[in-house]
Amino acid sequence: MAPAQRVVIIGAGIVGTNLADELVSRGWNNITVVEQGPLHMPGGSTSHAPGLVFQTNASKTMTQFARYTVKKLVSLEKDGQNCFNQVGGLEVATTPARLEELKRKHGYASSWGIEARLVSAEECVEMYPLLNKHLVLGGLHIPSDGLALAARATQLLIERTREAGVRYLDSTPVTGIERTNRHVTGVMTPSGTIPADVVVSCAGFWGVEVGAMVGVPIPLLPLAHQYVKTTAVPALAGRDINTLPNGMNASLPILRYQDRDLYYREHGEQYGIGYYGHRPMPVVAASLGATPKHVDEQKMPSRLKFTREDFDPAWKLSQELLPALRESQVADGFNGIFSFTPDGGPLVGQAPNLDGFYVAEAVWVTHSAGIARAVAEMLTTGRSEIDVAECELSRFEEVQLSRAYVNETSQQNFVEVYDIIHPLQPRESPRKLRISPFYTRQRELGAFFLELGAWERPYWYEANAELIKYLPAKWQPVERDAWSARYYSPIAAAEAWKTRNAVAMYDMTSFHRFEVSGPGAVHLLQRLTTGDVTTKPGAITYTLLLNDHGGIRSDIFVARLDDDVFHVGANTAIDLAYLGREARRQGQHTPSRWVQVRDITGSTCCIGLWGPRARDVISAVSADDFSNKGLPYFGVKRASIAGIPVTTMRKSYVGELGWEIHASAEYGQRLWDALWQAGKSHGLIAAGRSAFNALRLEKGYRTWGTDMTTEHDPYEAGVGFAVKADKKEDYVGKAALECRSRQTPARRLRCLTVDDGRSVVLGKEPVYHNSKPVGYVTSAAFGYTVRKPIAYAWLPGRVTEGEAVGIEYFGRQIQATVTSEPLYDPQMSRLHDDGPSVVPELQKPLKHLL
Repeated sequence: MAPAQRVVIIGAGIVGTNLADELVSRGWNNITVVEQGPLHMPGGSTSHAPGLVFQTNASKTMTQFARYTVKKLVSLEKDGQNCFNQVGGLEVATTPARLEELKRKHGYASSWGIEARLVSAEECVEMYPLLNKHLVLGGLHIPSDGLALAARATQLLIERTREAGVRYLDSTPVTGIERTNRHVTGVMTPSGTIPADVVVSCAGFWGVEVGAMVGVPIPLLPLAHQYVKTTAVPALAGRDINTLPNGMNASLPILRYQDRDLYYREHGEQYGIGYYGHRPMPVVAASLGATPKHVDEQKMPSRLKFTREDFDPAWKLSQELLPALRESQVADGFNGIFSFTPDGGPLVGQAPNLDGFYVAEAVWVTHSAGIARAVAEMLTTGRSEIDVAECELSRFEEVQLSRAYVNETSQQNFVEVYDIIHPLQPRESPRKLRISPFYTRQRELGAFFLELGAWERPYWYEANAELIKYLPAKWQPVERDAWSARYYSPIAAAEAWKTRNAVAMYDMTSFHRFEVSGPGAVHLLQRLTTGDVTTKPGAITYTLLLNDHGGIRSDIFVARLDDDVFHVGANTAIDLAYLGREARRQGQHTPSRWVQVRDITGSTCCIGLWGPRARDVISAVSADDFSNKGLPYFGVKRASIAGIPVTTMRKSYVGELGWEIHASAEYGQRLWDALWQAGKSHGLIAAGRSAFNALRLEKGYRTWGTDMTTEHDPYEAGVGFAVKADKKEDYVGKAALECRSRQTPARRLRCLTVDDGRSVVLGKEPVYHNSKPVGYVTSAAFGYTVRKPIAYAWLPGRVTEGEAVGIEYFGRQIQATVTSEPLYDPQMSRLHDDGPSVVPELQKPLKHLL
């Protein structure tokens, strides 16, 4: 976009003012910030935020946002007024489970480049003398954490951006947003309409109401959170806090007591205490009424009446952890409103159905400047340098946008905000929102389900437990530690064995499927992807969606069903929003090249039928030709299975012969039953995601969003083969790749195998080379076929195959080796096989079980 774009930012809190500043620094100056409250204290979450900035997060993206926020706040200073007190952060453990969690968190810090140190109980008390030494077991210290003075930072940003030409309108509520042809044109206020080409809602917990003005669901829930200040604490008296920089009335590290949902900071001789252990208290922002013209620290819309009875348990717990508090009392408290979302992440990016309307909502002070920079980069260059997929507004499925879903899940996130969460841990409610047509049969087989995107997805089947005793010695599962054994079953080993040696059915229904059709379909896909989709109908193309800088937006499978009809296998709802938006723009620019992009995921179902005996099974229920000649590898055709019309695709995520079989959802159960009956004599089983993930890693197949993101290009991610070098047409990202393909990547996604053959990691652990952290694990699983744990990791380009590395797992080093890939069937012979395979080792157990 050109700097001449007229931008209106709604909200002058810490996010809105940071965004104005980031845009100004990039040369944009036609900016208006509209605020419903007074500028000196708008009255939203920024105005009462306690300002504790703990940077380290399980999310690389959120940690990067926090790190930039600290960097920017440290730089904000005028007339001796600072905006960040870098006192450091200390998280203490009072339970063995939390102590282990802090080791894992130290791993995150090392993975994402944050200086951190695990400290003993004695060291905790040394750096924080008020702690109860009998309660603390250890801690995690991060020197660069600290206290943000958000309200002061906002005022300095307003002053700086005003000088650069930004216009601020305070005490001005937004009453509507004008739009024409699915594009914003202005922001309506009681004083008139402000023309706009871009509108960014930074309205915080009022964002739901702003989104409703244009029909954009904003999945956040305002919730009240308790914060108190104590009377003067004698143990803090006598310190000359006047010697500290202006306003920096704290010298001890900020403190988290997550075992009891509490955090602490100093206010001079007083303590500030925040508490998450109380009941969720949802708020409807519209019920708060208009923001008054006079707002102060005691009177603001986001500061609700304190409910002392909810805080009583926290006060007792605080006096146990910090005995010095027994000589003080609660002087003042309030229930402050913050925004929570269904998955705990912020809401960032452009609305899928309205061009020019962006949001930056549910953003806490900790990540404020980082997210503001990301949005400014989106507007000025078309992409954020930090991948924002897990924050994208359009990441949610339609069912996840309902108010009932948002209310329940956001409250649950409030309850769990300090809980120890396993990477695979599913939400307990709501469940069974999206089930495949195979669900009844899966339940009958004892499926263990985990949830993703509101889908119930089988991870293994208890019906296969009997197979474990018949596994050959080299396939027997290894013992796991307690953490990696959660949400895991050794049954996965038997399901992997069956897939490699007989045949298995996998439920692939939850994978996103779109239909792209119309006279402009070919042009759209040629323009957006790195591959060539102009092949004849019947071919599948594995290809990439890139941004203008060559970063990977997604990887997709494009199957050409007819001249103007394509089936697209995609990753997330973000892909749907992107394809839909680009199709709409193409149709507006060239009406004769209109395209319809339709999500068909819910109306269809899919079975992955894979294994050396897959052709035996499918031949028993179909007269169609499924030989290499009838349906070659990466081919697609319509067929009939047991009288059911299906679309079959010759491709495999597990590295074995077979097909994805797609059908209308109404035929799903009949399709399952027909294949199940035909497969009985061939050893067919149903297999789950645990085996699936292990088998895909043995083949080196990447998962977008985990192994590669917009921060990576195809060559360093190991998917350069998906870039068609001789493609004549221009496509998004082509120019960037033409420069980059000739360079040696500074980093690479590498395959690692664990040396001891048994230590399993789960992902996000730091990887060490020559005793220094140099990268991090993306995906990991035990490779049953190769008899070793596998991990994929981002490493510097200088680290080559055969070199030794270490993976930090709960504070200990696991030795691993950088290995060539794929580990299984590098010649691809299993995928291209043209006949049934009889595997001798399978015969004896088959005879027994049948």
